[in-house]
Order: sequence, then C-alpha cells, then structure tokens
Amino acid sequence: MSSSQPLVKQVMRVKNPDHIVEEADHGGLKRSMGLFALLMFSVGSIIGTGIFVILGEAIPKAGPAVILSFVLAAVVCAFSALSYAELAGTIPVSGSSYSYAYATLGEILAWVCGWCLMLEYGVAVSAVAVGWGQYLNEFLSAFGLAIPPEFAQPPGEGGVVNIPAVFVVVACMFLLLRGASESATMNNIMVILKLGILLFFCAVAFTAFDGGNFQPFMPLGIAGIGAAAGQVFFSYIGFDAASTAGEEAKNPKRDLPIAIIGSLIIVTIMYLLVTVAAIGANGGQPDDYEGQSGEAILASIANEVTGSTWAGTLIALGAVISIFSVVLVTMYGQTRILFAMGRDGLLPKTFTKVNPRTQTPVNNTIIVTVIISILAAFIPLGQLAEATSIGTLFAFMIVNAGVISLRRSRPNMPRSFKTPLYPITPILGVIGCLYLIASLAWITWVVFFAWLAVGMIIYFTYGIKRSRLARGEADDWTPDPEPPVVS
Repeated sequence: MSSSQPLVKQVMRVKNPDHIVEEADHGGLKRSMGLFALLMFSVGSIIGTGIFVILGEAIPKAGPAVILSFVLAAVVCAFSALSYAELAGTIPVSGSSYSYAYATLGEILAWVCGWCLMLEYGVAVSAVAVGWGQYLNEFLSAFGLAIPPEFAQPPGEGGVVNIPAVFVVVACMFLLLRGASESATMNNIMVILKLGILLFFCAVAFTAFDGGNFQPFMPLGIAGIGAAAGQVFFSYIGFDAASTAGEEAKNPKRDLPIAIIGSLIIVTIMYLLVTVAAIGANGGQPDDYEGQSGEAILASIANEVTGSTWAGTLIALGAVISIFSVVLVTMYGQTRILFAMGRDGLLPKTFTKVNPRTQTPVNNTIIVTVIISILAAFIPLGQLAEATSIGTLFAFMIVNAGVISLRRSRPNMPRSFKTPLYPITPILGVIGCLYLIASLAWITWVVFFAWLAVGMIIYFTYGIKRSRLARGEADDWTPDPEPPVVS
C-alpha cells in the first residue's frame, strides 16, 4: 500500500482474513485453553458485582416482571453473541472485535474499535478494582477486621490511596505473566466458587419462598419492564471475553462459538434463578425494597432468611471472588487486543514482545497493570466508568456489521458457525446497539468524543503510516467470486 493513495482508500484498507488467521497460527502465543476454560472465561467476565447489586435497583422499576427484563436483555445480547460466535469461529485471533473490524470494515474502524475497547477495558477494570476493597471490607467485618478508610478509598471518597485496588490488579498481573493456562485454571476455580455461592443463595432464599410475592406481576406495566431491561443489560456484558483468546485456544473454530453462546445461556439461567429466589423470599413490589441497601441486597435477603450474618458473609465472599475473576479476565482481554494492534503496526512493537518461556506478552501486561493501578488507586471513577459503556456497544455494533460485510465479500470462506436467520439477526443486533447508544447520558458522549479525538490524533500521526498494510507487509485481497449459478 502506498501513502500516495487517496486518504479515504488508505484509512479503509482491509486486512485479508486468511492472512490474519495464518498470522495468528505463528503469532508466538501458546494454544493451551480448552473449551471449559474458554467457557469459564466468558462466564467469569459476565458475572461480576452486577448480579450482587442489580436486583435491589431493578426490581423497584419493574416489580416481579423484572424476570422478563432479564429475558429481554438476554435476547438483545443474543443477537450480538451470535455474530461474535460466527466471526470468532471464522477469524479466531486475539484481537476480538478489533481484528474482526480490520478484516471486514477497514483500518480506521478497526482502530476506533480497538481504541474504544482500551478505554472500556481500562476504566472498567479500574472501577471494578476500586469496588473490590469495599466488598473485601464487608467480608472482613464479619471477623472484626477492617482496612482503614484512608487506604481503602481513592482521594475524593474519603481516602488517600486505594491499596486493595492496587493489590488485586498486581495479583492478576502476576497470574497473567505466569501464562494463559495458569490464569485460566485460577479463573476456573473462582468461577466455580462464585456460581456455587449464587446457588447457595438460591437454596437459602427458596426456603422462605412465597408465591404470593409475584402478584401483581406487572405493577408498573410494559414501561417498567423496558426500564429495568436497560439497567440489567449491562450485567450481561462480557460474553465476548472468550473471543480475545482466539490464539490461545486449542480448537478455536469449534470451541469459541460454543463458549460465547454457552456462557450467555448459563448466565441467563443463573440470573433468572437468583431473581426468582430473591422475589420469592423478599417480595417483588417496589416498596418491598425501601430502606434496603441495593449494594448488598443478596446478603441482606440471606441474613433475613437465616436470622444470622453468616449467610451474608458468604455472599460477600462471593462478591470478592467475582470481582477478582472479572479483573483477571478483563486485563487478559485488554492485553491481547493491544497485542493484536501492536502486531498490525498501529501501536509500537513493544506491545508484541512475548516471553519465550511463558509465551505471554510481558511488556504489554506490565504497562496495562501500571496504568490501571494508578487509575484505581487515586481516581474516583464514578460516572466515568458508566460513560465507557459506549465502547462496548460500539464494538457490538461493529461485530454485527462485520458479519454482514464478510458474508458479502467472502461468501465462500469456511465458517464453523453461521449466525441463524441471516441477515435479520445481525441487523437486529445493530439496531439494538444503536438504540442503547442513543439512550446513553450526555456525559457518555462527551467522554466518547474526547477519547476519540485523542485516538484520531494518534492514528493520523502514527498508525496510518506505520501499519503493516501501509508498509506493504500484507497482501491486498479481492472478494471471493460469486458461487456458480446452478440451473
């Protein structure tokens, strides 16, 4: 590719998907993750603090019909999950939606996608890490212990430095540096534990189950269901985590689609069980949750049912484990996306340095850890964390559009999984993402455009000239010929 080409053609250049897959097979990362590990990666990324806190906020908006809100949110996510499954099975590489965009929609959109995910992942991990100290203190309080507030909160929230947040990020860094297999093993253990604790909550809550708590079922009507669905939607984000492990999966074409779709199914079932149990034990009408702490609603219900605090302490432990797992998987995903962007030349090559023994991107992981630790230790993220949700929705929209683009340009490319009801499913996925993006608060758009402006400066001063496509290190490609018409 020559820089003398028109600017539009330069920024819309597309990477050969066959070349991407071939490159990944010799990319330096170790294929060590089986189906179970990939499935647990996505489940671990989805189930964070959301389910531990969301019910106390969502039930007052919809009443018992919040059950339908969870179903509706799962269906919206399913459109994008099916698109992720198709592209992950077709282009099984580390970059996830960034790499899919590069192979289908062009370099500029790939850069924007990767840049948005850097914000999304970085701030999300920092925000989750900040909350870890709070849940850790809640757990330690059962034993008469507590981390002093000046060392458990960032400045602006009553503290000096958030040491627990730094600890959890650094701990995850050491796990990631040991290797993908070791990280996956630890994540498997934590996911099994937090699923077990959620099942424990269900078992406890069902002992106080009262079917009358579900009447009236829709006290706030259809509008209430929609309002709650918009809130609980974000407790499903993370099903795409397995796609970031495309180059470290043993059998990616088979396992990645199963892991992505399977994780969404598992989490939906778990969320519905927890919701039914909570309503059955505590009531489902909006006024049933007045005066209760939304942040610890499951612990509160468990304590009330058992008449003691030990059950709530166990639930708090579940939240601590959940957050650790989310930090680990999200940091992993961010390092692999940066690895892919560095390999393509859009970021410096330091992001592609792989330890020959552990076969992990070392520099990449350390840089991410330092940045996230600083954010988590000293900055109260608050609304900023919420504002980054646009990055996730943008990535979802890109993936849905990418399925349509690749089906048109490469109809004959082997696909281990095909999105059903094409093109209806990806189109509905795009529409759903656009709807949610349009409904976001103005601060979201401010953060997005500010971050995007910085990204555009970096791209047009560095990436556009140094990308491998710009240097002619990757071949151009042409669409597959149309299949012959059979008379």
